Amino acid sequence: MLEKSERIENIALSEIVRISESALQMKAQGHDIIALSTGEPDFPTPHHICEAAARAMVDGQTKYPPTAGTPDLRTAIAESSYLAKVENVIVSTGAKQVIANTMLATLNPGDEVLIPTPFWTSYADIVKLSGGRPLLTECSAEQGFKITPQQLDEAISPRTRWLMLNSPSNPTGAVYSRSELEELAKVLRKHPNVWIISDEIYALLSYVPFTSFREAAPDLADRMIVINGVSKAHSMTGWRIGWGIGPAELIKAMTVVQGQTTSGACSIAQAAALEAVQGDNTHLAERLAIFRSRRDLVVRKLNATPGLSCSEPDGAFYVFPSCAGLLKSRTPAGLVIENDADFCAFVLATKGLAIVPGRAFGHSNHFRLSFAYSEADLDDGCARILEAVKRLSLPH
Repeated sequence: MLEKSERIENIALSEIVRISESALQMKAQGHDIIALSTGEPDFPTPHHICEAAARAMVDGQTKYPPTAGTPDLRTAIAESSYLAKVENVIVSTGAKQVIANTMLATLNPGDEVLIPTPFWTSYADIVKLSGGRPLLTECSAEQGFKITPQQLDEAISPRTRWLMLNSPSNPTGAVYSRSELEELAKVLRKHPNVWIISDEIYALLSYVPFTSFREAAPDLADRMIVINGVSKAHSMTGWRIGWGIGPAELIKAMTVVQGQTTSGACSIAQAAALEAVQGDNTHLAERLAIFRSRRDLVVRKLNATPGLSCSEPDGAFYVFPSCAGLLKSRTPAGLVIENDADFCAFVLATKGLAIVPGRAFGHSNHFRLSFAYSEADLDDGCARILEAVKRLSLPH
């Protein structure tokens, strides 16, 4: 019998992956299934980006790339970022690897990483895998799902090594304004032991003005890493290219980690990413407008569903509605909906719609629905939720 290492004892595939794969399996078995559970745009990768990859192959860019990324791509990322140089950039196999590199390069057993909830499901497990301890701080809907300066100050301890921030947020779409980031920065200046991870992978998918934490607090750049990549805005999830922008000493340490795991990211994918960073980006505004229209459609329909309450996200392509108004309702079979997971399971079982319970993101009594899908699928999905709710005997 395989004896697993202690470091993975309490780690499993994310609930998002499990739900999505279950939905795919049900669909393969002939069931009528719609999955609005994953954060993957339905748009194709723009043609000129694919052409850049094809040219790279023909030109022979098929050898091992430098561990930290190709010079051209690192230069382009630095030039498009706030006060960054090439030595401040590492390119990895997706933004998730950048986060993992950061944690593996800096955490010692027992070090704390402060994570506001709701949070993207992988954050806590990456911290645990790296020997650290995730310290979760709940951020309610009433405060816009964003951590306050007071919460931040009270949560920091002598063992706190990192604050992990995500703006625009997955799963809520919350965006920290410049003034909110500046207020958080005031707290962090009092705690020089705390470094900052600012995950900005959805920066180009913001419906309100976006400010990078690096730009809001440039004096903290020497203890901050900004995470970004091409996967979401450019619809390049399968190309697996993300990057980090941070102090050169940290980038060197992360490069050591990467050199002993994956080495450099795919050379062809890096050529495609270079075109995404430097090339024609007219598709960004066009697609953002479509996402905004989809967002408005979903928010309107969910708020018209009894028992649900859905705030309007300022970024990304997710809504995070509350289903608290449906708790204690009964299914036709007499089962009680006790929590968000029960509700999502009921919707999947009865109406064939896959959505993700809020517990996966550290925040119960909500669920995440992705609107990175066609309007027809979103219309159908929201109709299925309404039909499922109509089958419940709602509490008074």
